[in-house]
Amino acid sequence: MSSTPSKVYFVSLGCPKNLVDSQIMLGLLQKDRYQIAQNPDDAEVIIVNTCSFIEASKEESISTILDLAEMKQTGKCKVLVASGCLPQRYSKQLEVEMPEVDLFIGTGQYHRITELLNARGKALEEGASLPKRSYVDQPAFIHTEKDPRLLTGASFTGFLKISEGCNRRCSFCIIPKLRGNVRSRSIASLIEEARDMASKGVRELNLVAQDLTEYGMESKYRERLEMLIPELARIKGIEWLRLHYVYPDEFSDELVAIIAREPKVVKYLDMPIQHTSDRLLKSMNRRLTKAKLFDLVEKLRKQVPDIVFRTSIIVGYPGETDQDFQELCKDLERLNLDHVGVFRYSREEDTPAADLADQVHPGTKRKRVKVLSEILERLAHERNARYVGQTVPVLIEGPSEESELLLQGRMPTQAQEIDGHVLINDLGAIAISEIAPGDIVKVQITEAMPLDLVGKMVAREERASRT
Repeated sequence: MSSTPSKVYFVSLGCPKNLVDSQIMLGLLQKDRYQIAQNPDDAEVIIVNTCSFIEASKEESISTILDLAEMKQTGKCKVLVASGCLPQRYSKQLEVEMPEVDLFIGTGQYHRITELLNARGKALEEGASLPKRSYVDQPAFIHTEKDPRLLTGASFTGFLKISEGCNRRCSFCIIPKLRGNVRSRSIASLIEEARDMASKGVRELNLVAQDLTEYGMESKYRERLEMLIPELARIKGIEWLRLHYVYPDEFSDELVAIIAREPKVVKYLDMPIQHTSDRLLKSMNRRLTKAKLFDLVEKLRKQVPDIVFRTSIIVGYPGETDQDFQELCKDLERLNLDHVGVFRYSREEDTPAADLADQVHPGTKRKRVKVLSEILERLAHERNARYVGQTVPVLIEGPSEESELLLQGRMPTQAQEIDGHVLINDLGAIAISEIAPGDIVKVQITEAMPLDLVGKMVAREERASRT
């Protein structure tokens, strides 16, 4: 921007995969001597890395951009940048409707952030014509271990993006158009990055991709998830390995066996299913059937007895009848999965499902979400009750969001921000000064709620185990 380093305020919206992109951008900015501001009032550059997966995420992205655009009048901001999925999808429209934004950068161009900012800054200094506003093309980039990355948030947990894009063509989903086809990183690259993360204090490593089971499928080297996990488990300092977004239709017997035998792989599986009606699954262009789903869940529970499942469900997909919905409710009661996110179908342009007949009325969607959520809350409370009396490992996050008198942490079966917490209200003989965020302690569960658990600490880890 100028000979003096500019201060940058950064907002990352959306999923953990988007967060990794944001951290790469922050790393590149910091390497190029930009300073990271904690307050938008102090920033000369403001960047919003957006999401546009469904209507709600688009609204959040637009609202955030417009709110921060006020800093161009009230703060020091000279350049406002919108990056990620929203400009990838709507750059031409946004150029007209958002004159406040100086740069639109798509999902395949975010690694050019400093180049584009510097070019704009130079043009401003020299009084030259400004470069174009939008940089959007077919996504082809994926970062490697050689790209700088600034880890944000809790130092003890981190996300490792093993591939980018998606080869599936689910009828309701816009992701392939936003992120392109699958591009997998090499195992060597992933191991190197994971080692670096461990050296910076990361103990919980979350593997993310649009679909973990597609990892390596497009590569001539045919490196697979089943080859990657054991290598990651050998890294010193990594205690928990968590698998997010593992699709059920490509789940190999070898992967089941690895989850069962590898102690560092937490017995937790994030496995999106979306529905249980075979007719609707076919319309969604999913490669799953009800029979395959029940068989897989049974197999996993047999070989990994303590396994916990997270999944996502779409309610109100076009053509979903009352009978389909009742079938879904009964199936979820039978499956008794641990963490279930329920989403109203969002009609997204440029997806096949948007053109289907029999779109479900919004009011019907809301009612179905309410009914299913009440069922799932009851089941969650019943499942959580089984932990009462058990002693479990808990990763300490710090003081509770509810009260500074409580400590807050997570069991291996609770993912960050989405699956509730363990609230510790009794430290026993252990002084609170002896406990730090990132410690793994033993907690006896004394009370269960639908989302959270309450317990007392019975032992802290030996510090020597952290070396």
